[in-house]
Amino acid sequence: MASDARDIEITLDSHVRYVDTGTIGKVLDIKTTDGVDWVKIDKTDLWYRADLVEVLDSKDLKKRFDDGGDDELDIEALKEKANKLENMQMDSSVAEGGG
Repeated sequence: MASDARDIEITLDSHVRYVDTGTIGKVLDIKTTDGVDWVKIDKTDLWYRADLVEVLDSKDLKKRFDDGGDDELDIEALKEKANKLENMQMDSSVAEGGG
């Protein structure tokens, strides 16, 4: 039996949210490897540690869809932003401390 971060049982077809990024998806598969429970989420087709996701109840899902928005983070947009930051050139002459 896999349990989420709040010790709630995770079942196939449960909707869960990965607590670190807010990614929400439906559980496609559950497995245990070396004593660690994992869940595969349909949104990303990736495996997540079960203790790092939260099972969403119907009111959480209803709120998400009623708002008309997508509360999830856009991972590709974050990667693109990180790449831009990596490619920035730092210049020590931009600012100086007073003193």
